[in-house]
Amino acid sequence: MKLQTTLTAVLALATGVAEARDPAQDERELLKVEAALCRAFETADVATLRKSLDARFTLTDSRGTVTDLEQNLSEVAKKDPVYEVFRNHHQKIRLYGDAAVVTGITTLKGHSGKTQFEGDFQFTDTWVYRDGQWKLAASHATWLAK
Repeated sequence: MKLQTTLTAVLALATGVAEARDPAQDERELLKVEAALCRAFETADVATLRKSLDARFTLTDSRGTVTDLEQNLSEVAKKDPVYEVFRNHHQKIRLYGDAAVVTGITTLKGHSGKTQFEGDFQFTDTWVYRDGQWKLAASHATWLAK
């Protein structure tokens, strides 16, 4: 009987900790870190990206190419492409405990070498909550034709 009581108490505490997180605060934090990532791409801030992207991060770009964390950080460090505009908008957040899915539109403008680009991309970002912070685990972008 003592074991059952102890297990019940442990489960109640574990559930209480999970429920103690504030969904509205999680949403605010996700929007804040999404905006920080956009700024980091604009300014080629590899340190911010490394801090905010999960070690197993993957990006599936609009051509279907899948890249990992180090490939993305290398591209940013080379400063090619250069982003004049990198902004997310029309975001919707769905929370699943220590995971979240954010969808929205990213507006990009910049250049790669001498080639200019500009466009809107529908994105889906998958986030995980680890060690007291949200980390971007995976992102997918699809080009939106005008």
